[in-house]
Amino acid sequence: MNDIPQHKLVKPDPSIADFVYCFSSIQNLSSITEGVIIPNGKIDLSFYKTPDGQFHISLLGLETKPKITPEQNISTFFAINFNPLAVEYILHHSIADILNTGKALPYNFWDFSINDLNDFDSFCEKATRKIQSLLPIEMDDRKHKLFELIMATNGEISVKELSEKVSWSARQINQYFNQQFGLSLKAYCSILRFQASLSHIKEGKLFPQLNYYDQSHFIKEIKKLSGASPKELFKNKDRRFLQFLMNDKK
Repeated sequence: MNDIPQHKLVKPDPSIADFVYCFSSIQNLSSITEGVIIPNGKIDLSFYKTPDGQFHISLLGLETKPKITPEQNISTFFAINFNPLAVEYILHHSIADILNTGKALPYNFWDFSINDLNDFDSFCEKATRKIQSLLPIEMDDRKHKLFELIMATNGEISVKELSEKVSWSARQINQYFNQQFGLSLKAYCSILRFQASLSHIKEGKLFPQLNYYDQSHFIKEIKKLSGASPKELFKNKDRRFLQFLMNDKK
């Protein structure tokens, strides 16, 4: 039973919660030969090592479709799961060019090393201190309120309503999303609604609990983003859907 993937989530310190969703750890990841990564609306900064002692740091862009986990043999995997605001205010670089993909970062990025993978709690503490040192002095209130509303409604809010509430034109909001993240606001909101549906599916509620048009639309959207029907997700045969396993109902 030791080869079963073990995962752990740590919520961030309140001081960085606008920018960090959580810290995550997966052990025995290599035991899943055909794992599926499904969109979660977060930006992952991943730190991992292989059994031969190689250390890697990667930044993964937003996902809009399911993908098979890399075949690379990974012994330890830690990640910082960022909220979108972090792209502009912590990472200071657009991720539009890595939509559905990622890029390798220098092995000493943020002064991390392979030794930081020895203890997850220590890793979280070090990452927290680093992010705290990067916190912005000022932030655009429109953007802060925009994401606050999107997250609070699980993406079930129209562009028009968002525009009115944050005093920012719909055209400018979509321009911001495309420039920073590589997708439209509508596409991002669909991912959030999908993620919110996972906790319902996990409980065996295989009919839409959120604002989908009907059952057919619900199944179509779930298949588009996960590659599986709600029933297949619920069964999660061979524990293939990693983020579905880690999804926690708030």
